[in-house]
Formats: sequence, structure tokens, C-alpha cells
Amino acid sequence: MKKVTVIGLGTPVIEDMTSEELALKQAEEKAWNDGALDRALDNLRQKRNNLLTQTDYLALSDQTMNAEMTTYRQALRDITNGLTTVEEVEAVVFPERPEA
Repeated sequence: MKKVTVIGLGTPVIEDMTSEELALKQAEEKAWNDGALDRALDNLRQKRNNLLTQTDYLALSDQTMNAEMTTYRQALRDITNGLTTVEEVEAVVFPERPEA
């Protein structure tokens, strides 16, 4: 059995594979593709968490947070709600940070 395999960004390579090797490779590819949404959401959360961290000092007890900043931080926390596809995650637009 033969299968065309792309190694990295290089040129396609034709490999001879047994049916067992082919089944294993296909299972690995399926597992990778099935995890795409989770990876995309993880990346989105990391960016979101970084933006929240940049304004955490405003949430301290000796600070008064204005309404615009409260709304911004809530929008960041809600940014992953309802996302069910990689395309939706990639289309997310982060809210603009207001003045503190």
C-alpha cells in the first residue's frame, strides 16, 4: 500500500506502508484534526487571559474601576461562549480596551 505524506513544509514523499501502519497514521491524523477546536480555544484563552492580566490591577480593592473597563473585562471573559468551530474561534475580534 502507498500513501502520499507531506513532511513539514517540504515536498510530498511517497511512503510504502502496511495496512496496519496506514491505519495507525490515519488514526493519528484523525486525533490531531479532532483536537483542532480545543487547540484553537486554548490559544484564544491564552490571549484573553493575557489581556485580563493587563487590567487586573484595576480590580484591586483600592482601585475604582469605571463602567467601560468593567464591560471590557466582562466581554473578555465571555469571548469563548458559544464557539463551536475553529472558524468561529479564528473570526473572534477582541474588544478595544478603554482608557483606565
